Amino acid sequence: MTTFAGTQDNLEDLVTSLLNLEKDALEAYDAVIERLEDNTLSAKVSEFRQDHHKHISALTELANNNGFEIPDGTMKSMLTSGKVVMADLFGDQTILKAMGSNEEDTVQAYENALKQSCCNKELKDICTKAHADEVKHQEWMEKTAKQANKAA
Repeated sequence: MTTFAGTQDNLEDLVTSLLNLEKDALEAYDAVIERLEDNTLSAKVSEFRQDHHKHISALTELANNNGFEIPDGTMKSMLTSGKVVMADLFGDQTILKAMGSNEEDTVQAYENALKQSCCNKELKDICTKAHADEVKHQEWMEKTAKQANKAA
């Protein structure tokens, strides 16, 4: 799925977009954790979920420091969670593939944000850390889904 998150050209809209993205990601993570059958996989995904909480905290602090309104999330969460719900019909491997696709969007959003001229030093620091986390999440989900496929 193509994401427009991170393409905004003013700081407030950019931060709002990233906060919405992270809140949507949390909803998808909740859906994944609830559906994974393998407790080891669920524990790892729960660790990744905590990274998203950290991203939200950092972005919220930046928003508060700048007097920006904090968003509640978007309708995209229905799409990201929906992929996971549909994947549940086919097992853990397919759930992880769906989440890998969601993570791909998040990686792209942080790459987009880092290119924006309005991205100040504070936001660049947040985005750089978040991007590294998202790459780690995506790579793990893709690798783990492939391993599950080979084992099946």
